[in-house]
Amino acid sequence: MQYRRTILKNFILATGLLATVPSLAQETKMPVVASFSILGDFIKNIGGDRINLTTLVAAGADAHVYAPTPNDAQKLVQAKVIFINGLKFESWMDRLVASSGTKAAIVTSTKSVNPLKSKDAHDHTHGAVDPHAWHDIANAKTYSINIRNALIEADPAGKVVYEKNATLYIDKLNILEAEIKTAMVKIPASKRKIITSHDAFGYFAKKYNLEFIAPQGISTDAEASAKDVAKIIRQIKAEKITAMFVENITDPRLLQRIASETGIKIGGTIFSDSLSSESGKAATYMDMMRHNSEQIVQALN
Repeated sequence: MQYRRTILKNFILATGLLATVPSLAQETKMPVVASFSILGDFIKNIGGDRINLTTLVAAGADAHVYAPTPNDAQKLVQAKVIFINGLKFESWMDRLVASSGTKAAIVTSTKSVNPLKSKDAHDHTHGAVDPHAWHDIANAKTYSINIRNALIEADPAGKVVYEKNATLYIDKLNILEAEIKTAMVKIPASKRKIITSHDAFGYFAKKYNLEFIAPQGISTDAEASAKDVAKIIRQIKAEKITAMFVENITDPRLLQRIASETGIKIGGTIFSDSLSSESGKAATYMDMMRHNSEQIVQALN
């Protein structure tokens, strides 16, 4: 009987230890923090199973006006690498890093990106540059290379994995870039103007020879002036602009007002500074770029 009890006890101990293996494996993954959801998706694709990723600004939330929490500071303390967009996109990040006292490496994912100048003469938050560089897939590839290099530096043992994942992901981006380019050339030259909520699509516009017009500037933290709204209404009427989109992170009421005064129809939602939920139309960066492009092409043709 004693022998049987010993066997049973050892079995319970053994199965209990086995049950803890997944959590132990999770703890051995390198803790990594991304500032917002689009950047988090880049990191997830390249880091794969070697990282434990935490994203501060969740999908559907606006990073421009995000208010960090004490829990966010704790996440930075636990991280080995913290990835930010840079170009002053996360205006709150410097204060959060300082208050947390984290020792993690801070990686600016837009390193080597050639930033566009802000068109907003009143924009002081972003230092007169446009931080939305991810809307050009060429820049997304630069993000990917910077992320790969930073992960290798922090975790040299994972070099082969990170290099392989980055190569596969960049290959997919190349295919998507060619797909979108093919679709965009079909838009007539006379119909290449689009109204959006805030000025987030400068890189996309430059890439595909489009013009995005927005009542708000680079950041959503400042309200559009009555003068700017009136100017856009006059422009829509004078130039017969037909495409207008609400962004997923902005209040639609301003564009609804413009629509009611001009007769222009709102074409739907496009994604600017954030991904959608996992069940949404822009659950990944590639989904987001494909969705936005399809919506734009449909509205302008």
